[in-house]
Amino acid sequence: MKPINSHCFVKRAGLLGCLTLAAGAVCAENWPSWRGPRGDGTSLETEPPTRWSSTDNVVWKTAVPGEGHSSPIVWNNRIFLTTALKDAQDRVLLSFDRKTGAVLWQQAVVRSPLEAKNNENSYASATPATDGEKVYVTFLDRDEVVVGAYDFSGKQLWLARPGRFKSQWGFSHTPLLFEDKVIVVCYSKGENFVVAVSRADGQTLWKTACETPTQSYSPPLIREMAGRFQMVTPGNKAVTSYDPRTGKVLWVVDGLADDSVITPVYHAKADLVLSCTSWPSKVLVAVKPDGEGNVTSNKVVWKTSEGAPYVPSPIAVGDWFFTASYAGKAAHCYEAATGKILWKEPMGLHHASPVTANGLVYFLNDDGVMHVVRAGPKFDLVARNELGEKTYASPALSGGQMFLRSFKNLYCLGQPAK
Repeated sequence: MKPINSHCFVKRAGLLGCLTLAAGAVCAENWPSWRGPRGDGTSLETEPPTRWSSTDNVVWKTAVPGEGHSSPIVWNNRIFLTTALKDAQDRVLLSFDRKTGAVLWQQAVVRSPLEAKNNENSYASATPATDGEKVYVTFLDRDEVVVGAYDFSGKQLWLARPGRFKSQWGFSHTPLLFEDKVIVVCYSKGENFVVAVSRADGQTLWKTACETPTQSYSPPLIREMAGRFQMVTPGNKAVTSYDPRTGKVLWVVDGLADDSVITPVYHAKADLVLSCTSWPSKVLVAVKPDGEGNVTSNKVVWKTSEGAPYVPSPIAVGDWFFTASYAGKAAHCYEAATGKILWKEPMGLHHASPVTANGLVYFLNDDGVMHVVRAGPKFDLVARNELGEKTYASPALSGGQMFLRSFKNLYCLGQPAK
């Protein structure tokens, strides 16, 4: 049940370098895609920053043109981010210098009329992904899904349009990398599908049509579980596991709510996948991932609506799951094996998903306040840091630094890169 780096499978875990010393392991990782190198918000960083403000421990701050809620990704000395320039109707890929925050280039991927969306969504909510050679992005062009690949100089290598998409709430469907594929889950009320295109040229490798069309926005989790690679995603009134190599459905838990936003997480010790529905009801569902076919009656270990999130994805640390709930605006800690709630603490409303490093869990609320909590069965607040700006984007961790996107700026927090 090893947590492989399914997003950048060829470049194992996107490592900058990992030195094993007599005193222990010191590791610096890239953050190459949504929720990091393992797609679950975890980092192997041993010295992540814990304290900052809008002025203290700020390495640099750079204004981001346009608007967007996508997260930054990091590869060595580069940072990539997407944004939307509303007046020009451009959806744009940006590249930043990691040391200085300077914008190195920007490329318009799509220019077309702005799609309908929820007020809390943006026209650039899908986080890009990189394998260290190319950067992959997804946007909506009218009713067509667009997947594009760019090199690190900003040159477009290919642009694919693998299907159509319909939703009055907008688009946020993040690309995931697995082996030679770029995978996008496109659950919608139009064409309803999951697709894998070639990283080399954008040609469709497989495409799976889905029943029960609903609007869902959840990037999946890809992980080796129960002796096989699985891609698990909520949506279509279910939680579904696919074979990421073929698009074949492995198992499904059905009878759930219409829409989902979160990315599932896997707890290896408990051998449970935790997923969640978002609307009209919010329910956490913990599933054993070793089934076949419809496993609703025999593989759901526990479920609860208490503490269930709306947008932020859960995270697994130690013996626990953690969430940032919608109702009550509180963080919750669950015993992973049973779903028992061990603590809950008010922390405000969250859109950003929590991340973890060195036994700490980082909860970033909409007002830019980061609560740093030591993972454990009792609440232990390490720090409360105020950025002073609103933010919906999830943070990235790499090389002892944290990268945060607010509504207007991109921040590098911690100590200057060596």
